[in-house]
Formats: sequence, C-alpha cells, structure tokens
Amino acid sequence: MTDSSDAKPAVEPAAQQHDTPKPSVPKPGAAAKPGAPKPHPTPTHALSAPAVAAPAHSDPSEFGRVDDDGTAWVKTADGERQIGSWQAGDAAEGLAHFGRRFDDLATEVALLEARLNSGAGDAKKTKAAATALAESLPTAAVIGDVDSLSARLDVIIAGSDEAAAHAKHEKELSRQAHTERKEELAAEAEQIGAESTQWKAAGDRLREILDEWKTIRGIDRKVDDALWKRYSKAREAFNRRRGAHFAELDRERAAAKTKKEELVERAEALSDSTDWGPTAGAFRDLLAEWKAAGRAPREADDNLWRRFKGAQDVFFAARNAASSERDAEFEENAVAKEELLKNAGHIDPSKDIDGARAALRDLQEKWDAIGKVPRERMHDLEGKLRAIEKRVRDAADEEWRRTDPEALARAAQFRERVTQFEEQAAKASAAGKTKDAESALAQAKQWREWAEAAEGAVSGQ
Repeated sequence: MTDSSDAKPAVEPAAQQHDTPKPSVPKPGAAAKPGAPKPHPTPTHALSAPAVAAPAHSDPSEFGRVDDDGTAWVKTADGERQIGSWQAGDAAEGLAHFGRRFDDLATEVALLEARLNSGAGDAKKTKAAATALAESLPTAAVIGDVDSLSARLDVIIAGSDEAAAHAKHEKELSRQAHTERKEELAAEAEQIGAESTQWKAAGDRLREILDEWKTIRGIDRKVDDALWKRYSKAREAFNRRRGAHFAELDRERAAAKTKKEELVERAEALSDSTDWGPTAGAFRDLLAEWKAAGRAPREADDNLWRRFKGAQDVFFAARNAASSERDAEFEENAVAKEELLKNAGHIDPSKDIDGARAALRDLQEKWDAIGKVPRERMHDLEGKLRAIEKRVRDAADEEWRRTDPEALARAAQFRERVTQFEEQAAKASAAGKTKDAESALAQAKQWREWAEAAEGAVSGQ
C-alpha cells in the first residue's frame, strides 16, 4: 500500500488503469475525398445516443465505496470487486477520483457510439477499440455503472459488425457505380475518337472526361487500368485524326495561297485596262476562281485580298469615271439628235419625193455621225427617226407603183388578151358554136379580172 502522505492517488498494480486507444472522430465539415464511398445509413444495431453528447456524470456512491483505510470497491452484477487503494485524501475524495476515471471511460464509449452512429468511421477500428475497452472493464480502477458500460460496449461491438458488412456492401455498390461511370466515359471517348470532326468541342469534351475521370476512385485496379487504356487509345485516335485534318488543312491553305498569289498578279495586270467590257468579265472570272481557291493562312489571305480588291477598285474606278464621261457625252448626243428631228419637220415626200429622199439621207448621215445616246432615250429617238424614214419610203413606193413600166405593160397585155377572147367568142357564136363561145367568154372574164388587178396595183387603188 502507498503511504497516505503521497500527493498523488495510488492503486494496486493489479488495478492500474488500462491504456485504451481513443477512437478517432471525423473533423466537422471535412470534405470526403473524390471517389470515396458515401457514408452509409446507421445500422439497425446502432445506438441512439447523441452523436457528440458527453455522458452525464453519475454518482459514484451508487456504484462503489472507499473504506476508511483507503480500499476502493466497485459494485457489479457479480458482486463487489476491489479496484485499488486511495491514500491521497479522505474517502470522499477517493470516491470522486474513481468516479472521474469512470466518466473518462464513459466518454470514450460515447465517442465510439457517436462514431458508429455517424457511419463515418472505420467499423473495424471502432470494434477493436470497443473490444479493448470491454476487455479492460473487469480490471478497470473505476467506480460507476460498469455493467451498463459493458452492455453499451457489447452493442457497439455487435453494431460494428453490421456496420462493417454494410460498409462493405456500400463500397461494392460504389465500386460498381464508379466502374459503370468510367465505362460510360470510355465509350463516349471512343465514339469521339472514331467519329467526331467537331475538333474544338470534341477536344474540350475529352478534357472534361479526363477531369471527371480523375475524381472517380475505388475501382478494381485491373479494371481501372483496362478502362484507362480504352480512354487513352480513344484520345490518341482523336488526336491523330485531328492532327491529320489540320495537316491537310495546312496543305490546302498553302495551295490556296499559291493560287491566290497568281490571281492577284493577274488582277494587277488587268487593273489599268481600258477594254471595259471584256476586262470586267475577266475580273468576274477571277473572283469566281478566288472563291473556289479556298482559304489561305489568315494573315496571308487578308493581305492577298487587299491587293486583289485594290486591283479591282483601280479598274472599276477608272471604268466608272469613263462611264460618267460617256454618259455626259451620250446626253449631249441625245440633245443633238432631238435638234435634228426638229429640223426634219420640212421633209414632205408628198410634195417633192426626190427632195425628201435627199433630206432623209442627209439626216441619216448626221444622225450616225452624232453617235450613241443614253439607253433610256434610244427607243424614243430611234422611233421618231423610223417614222420619218417610213413616211419617205411609203411615198417612194407609191410613186414607183404609178410609174412602173413593167406593171403598165402587164396591164396592157392582159387587156389585149381580153379583146382576143371576146373576138373568139363572137366568131363562135356566129358559127353556132355555143359551147366554144361560152368558153371564150369565160376566159375573157378571167383575163379582165387580172387586167383590172394589174391596173389597180399601178394606180394604187
């Protein structure tokens, strides 16, 4: 026994406090690692104690005593058990001391209950800690409701087994879900790698898949490696296709640059041409070739287009200036032709056909010498000239019909034939040849009609 003057409480060696590791409790607000199993629901054996509530202090006098000589006892269902000796003060102080040691054990048990209830801890570690505490109770130098504490530890141990089984099941479910998700991501990556030509969007999506991939853990190592190989192979296939596409694009752009340089040279060679119509057509053809050539590298394409358009602008600006000058000239021509038409009012073929013809020839020569007029004025002016020409032409035709010797000769011949057939008819009638007379008269009638038609053509009737 320790001397009663010792400053610290003393216990017999057999009743020394058991050194039990304290359970770990998750820090409040700590985030779960990516891919870690989700916290599982509280098992049916879990305790109903508050997650972090401290146990109420019990009255140690109800569960033990300290004799006047310092001997300490605890009451259990199996009877009283000596737990040690108190020599550092009176019996009441000793009772309080051993009661506090019991409260410490009760706090550890409460922490284990809280950890089990939260489902956040390792059930196996919780069980190990509870088992160690349970094993230490029969020799623990404490005074309190040891039987109740033992029962609570039994519940923790049983609940830990169920929690461990539940955690294992949850882990399997999590592993399966994570595996399925990576399979989906790998399949999507394979589709992108094999088919997509949306190079930017597809590249961004492959990076997003990789970012999500890194957050998914807890998968069987072999399965994870196989899925990673699928994703990696798909990404490499996409990168190869994209690289080939842009390499071909570079080749096409280089060819387009060469073609457009040639087109620029041709355009610049045409820029000072004054052959307006054909050159404008040539520029249209060059522009069609430009569009068909495709895109050159951007900076080169922009520079070449500035040169090409500059050559166009030089030509069309010159053509527009010439067109404006021509329009002014044409307008002056139109005014001159209007003046000619006013002066042509004296042409009267009904009075002097030869004078009208001469005046018309003079008008036509001056008309042609003046040149072109604006397109919108052409129809009106040409119509007025055609009207004068028709008036003179019709008068000349009428004069010709009246004086045509051949037409007059034909009319006389027709009259002569009429006379001949009438004489034949008279002779046949005198001879009693009625039919011959009628035939001759019929022919005379036909020739008379022709003679009248010929005479009408000459006279204009």
